[in-house]
Amino acid sequence: MSRLTAKTADKTILLSATLFLAGKAYNVPSKIFWDDVLNGRPYLLLTFLVVAGIFGAFTPFESWRRRSFVDRNVMMRRRVLSTFGRLLEISAEIDPHLDTGDLALHVWRRRRTLRHPVHGVLKRLSSYRMSSYPATRAFSPTRGVGAVGLCWQLDREVSIDVKALVESLDSEAKFDDHVDRHGAETVMNLTWDEFKDFNHRTALFVTPIRSGRNKFVGCVSVDSSGGYSVLNERELFEEMTNLGMAIGREDFECT
Repeated sequence: MSRLTAKTADKTILLSATLFLAGKAYNVPSKIFWDDVLNGRPYLLLTFLVVAGIFGAFTPFESWRRRSFVDRNVMMRRRVLSTFGRLLEISAEIDPHLDTGDLALHVWRRRRTLRHPVHGVLKRLSSYRMSSYPATRAFSPTRGVGAVGLCWQLDREVSIDVKALVESLDSEAKFDDHVDRHGAETVMNLTWDEFKDFNHRTALFVTPIRSGRNKFVGCVSVDSSGGYSVLNERELFEEMTNLGMAIGREDFECT
């Protein structure tokens, strides 16, 4: 049950009980009507009075939803941390070893904005890494931009080794020439400035998050400064896909 549904249920029941009591107090539609309704059923007034008091003071549906959300949130956090721990185990095979905090896990959700009211953009909801460095940089890509945008465009898993590109495209002139010859998709449809900002993350992996109707609603991404060949295994994608399925079932509520 969503928060809106819970609040609506509480308010609907409270309003119904209040209207019943007000109608009796002011004899609306008539005194005869209320005499017929309450004839042999004197408990109705007390029942509706108790209902109005309970739903006015305690909002039981919303309270139940809040407790349920806390429990589900704890379970989801455990799931995310368990997945992240498994990814760290996989990355431990990389030689030379990654620095502490290098490997990062991100959760993205498709959101409509004023600038992109139809297709929307991908918003990063949360990031998980072992340290605050390197800092997570602001990025809200549209469809087809960046590894996460390509995952959205293709609606499937994406894995990209950017190391060779980063080493060869070390100037704007080389970057522009590469785009002219091979197409913008080979640089993930990034601009030169965006490419410079993110070229320190050379191993990129993304899996989609789908709704109950199998529509793309977001994605899970993993990135690091290296170790593509070690990370690019079925086990990593299975962990990411299972996490994405769990997040999709919760509709991102506990992320």
